[in-house]
Amino acid sequence: MSISKSCATRLQKEYKAIVRDPVPCIEAHPSPSSLLEWHFVLQGQDEFKGGVYHGKITFPSSYPYKPPSILMFTPNGRFATNTKLCMSMTDFHPESWNPMWSVGTILTGLLSFMYDSANSTGVVTSTPAEKAALAAQSLAFNVRSPTFRKLFPHWVARHEEAQRAAPPPGMGGGCRPPEQDAAEGPAGPASAPAAAAPAPPPAAAPVLTSWSFLAAALLVAGGAVALGILHLSRVAEQ
Repeated sequence: MSISKSCATRLQKEYKAIVRDPVPCIEAHPSPSSLLEWHFVLQGQDEFKGGVYHGKITFPSSYPYKPPSILMFTPNGRFATNTKLCMSMTDFHPESWNPMWSVGTILTGLLSFMYDSANSTGVVTSTPAEKAALAAQSLAFNVRSPTFRKLFPHWVARHEEAQRAAPPPGMGGGCRPPEQDAAEGPAGPASAPAAAAPAPPPAAAPVLTSWSFLAAALLVAGGAVALGILHLSRVAEQ
């Protein structure tokens, strides 16, 4: 699609402004292939906390005199994906469009509408638990998109860093491989008490003690036999 000089000038000016003064929780970049196509990221708060939501704005060649269209790519629990959203700032309502609105204004309105509960075309319903689950999965979903990877490399790097820091499968709960624990040695938590050394087994009774009992027994037995013989000899003499 061809683009007028006034449209190109306006979009370039808006991009410089949004880079110079970023809008909180919002990031946007023109597509490398067309200035009329912008990709954005919304960082969720509240029930969308932790979510990273990728979407697209498509501007008409007559922008800013006509409104753009907006759609979301990342599943989020509030907006349908790959579906044009109905807002006062989109091409669903050209009668309410204001040429003074900018990309920052549009995306701020979209983020506000995301936290609202109003119904409209492109809106879906979900529970807080479903929104939280989608938020947790959002970045992993986004990094599969070549366009997302090209325009938002820092988010890709953050995802890869989180993947490296995550415990291996089957090692949930912060567990670490045994060899790592052994290698760390004394560097472990100082608060963990040292394991008590096992008590030594009771010492075996000296063998000499048993022999002493045996010798004493033999001496007693020998004495008894000697007394018996002496008694018999005395009886015989009588």
